[in-house]
Amino acid sequence: MKHAVRWLVSLVFVIQIYVAMLVLGLVFAPYALVSRNGALMACKTYCRWVLWTARWMVGIRTEIRGAVPVDEVMIAAKHQSFLDILMIFNAAPRAKFIMKRELLWTPIIGMYAKRLGCVPVNRGKRGAAIAKMVQDVAAEFQEPGQLVIYSQGTRVAPGAHKPYKIGTAVLYEGLNQTCVPAATNVGVFWPRKGIMRKPGLAVVEFLDPIQPGVRKKLFMEDLETRVEAKSNELMREAGFDPDGISQQS
Repeated sequence: MKHAVRWLVSLVFVIQIYVAMLVLGLVFAPYALVSRNGALMACKTYCRWVLWTARWMVGIRTEIRGAVPVDEVMIAAKHQSFLDILMIFNAAPRAKFIMKRELLWTPIIGMYAKRLGCVPVNRGKRGAAIAKMVQDVAAEFQEPGQLVIYSQGTRVAPGAHKPYKIGTAVLYEGLNQTCVPAATNVGVFWPRKGIMRKPGLAVVEFLDPIQPGVRKKLFMEDLETRVEAKSNELMREAGFDPDGISQQS
C-alpha cells in the first residue's frame, strides 16, 4: 500500500513538472524570443519550481557541494537523470549544455535550448560531430557562460558502467579552458526512466578544477577516476552500493 501511494504521488509530481514546463515556457516566450536573459530567467524559474516541489511532494532534498563555477569554464559532469541537469543549471550563473540534436525539435525545450546557446550534437557521425561541436562551441563562447558536457554521453543508472567519450578531451584541448568535474548521486532518488521518486538527499558536487594544458589521455584518466570515485562515495552516502548491493530501504 505504501509503495502504491508513493508511486501515485510520484506520478502527480511528474505530471505537474511537465505542465509547469508548458505554462512557464509559454508565459516567458515573448521575453525569451527577444532576449537571452528572458530565456535564462524562464529556465531558472522552472528549475526552482521543480526543486521546490520535489522537496515537499516526493521528499527529494537537493544540495550543491564544492565551489560553483562562475567563470567561463567547461563543466564535465556525471549524468544520472533530469534532476542533475536542473541542479547544475540552477547553480551555475549561465550554464549551457552539449545536447543531442533531436531535442531541438522538442516543443518548448528546443526553443529555450537555442536561446540559451546550447550546442546540439549529431551522435550518428562521430568524427564530423566532434569537429562541428568544437566549431559551434567556439562560436557560442562569444556569449559568457559555463559549458556543460556529459562525458559518458547519456544518462547512466547508479551502479552501471559506461566509458567516457573522447569528445570531452577534444573540447578541453580545443577551448584551452579550465574543466570543472562534477559528481552526483541523483539517480538513487530520481531514476533516468520510470515514475517512482524516492525521498532523500540528492547531491551534485563540483570537484577541484583541471587546469588547461593536460595531455588528453591523462586528462581523461583523471576526469573519470575522480568523477566516478566521488559519485560512488555520494551514492554510498545515500544508502546505495554502486557495486551492486543496495542498502536503500
